Amino acid sequence: MENLVLAGLFVMLTTSLGALIAVIFNKFPSWGLDVSLAFSGGVMLVASFTSLILPAVEKGSIYIVLLGIVLGFLAIFLIEETVPHEEYLTKLKISEDYRERIKNIFMIVTAIIIHNIPEGMAVGVSMASDVDKGWATAIAIGIQDIPEGLAVSLPLIFLTEKIWIPVLIGVLSGFSEFVFAILGGFAFSIFYSFLPLGLSFAGGAMIYVTIKEVFPQVYKNKNEKLITFGFLIGLLLMLYLDTVLG
Repeated sequence: MENLVLAGLFVMLTTSLGALIAVIFNKFPSWGLDVSLAFSGGVMLVASFTSLILPAVEKGSIYIVLLGIVLGFLAIFLIEETVPHEEYLTKLKISEDYRERIKNIFMIVTAIIIHNIPEGMAVGVSMASDVDKGWATAIAIGIQDIPEGLAVSLPLIFLTEKIWIPVLIGVLSGFSEFVFAILGGFAFSIFYSFLPLGLSFAGGAMIYVTIKEVFPQVYKNKNEKLITFGFLIGLLLMLYLDTVLG
């Protein structure tokens, strides 16, 4: 339990650190954000397999693992579909410019929540499976949480024209990741027989977020070579950490 709490605190602090860096370096170039998010995507994609899906295969039936992946996909898909969309904003009696700002802030905060569910669960469930592999996952996700926190907070600084709001959202974002890590680890420590399902569920959810949210976002711009190298560095880092620590 101690390792689980420490790992959860680690990813919470690294996310908050990214938000604080955004305040200091608020002129960070857009290509840097794209590369940072691509790096995060590389870490998340590899972690989905090495820390979650493959250990699930080792511990349980392949059919349970396949079911878990599908359920992970469906869970994040349903969250995206059921979260209130921008039509609610049209009912607000505010200027078009202000409505657009609120919409963008709403979309960013929603994306944070969707990202943090599988990331927090990945840390908690992998820790319940194996402490060494859990720490490898926590360190890798913690490292990629720094540029992710930066990428989230910078546009919020621009949209809100304030500093404390993005920092607060960054800290709350990190706290939500801590909560999901604790919930995931605690639940599957008690119901150990469901661990393969939990591991593959978290893996499927993280793959969905990576493919659906991260990659389309970074490849909107023209820095394809840098973005691809950012992804490669994230991929190699996660493989290295999983091999050395796992």
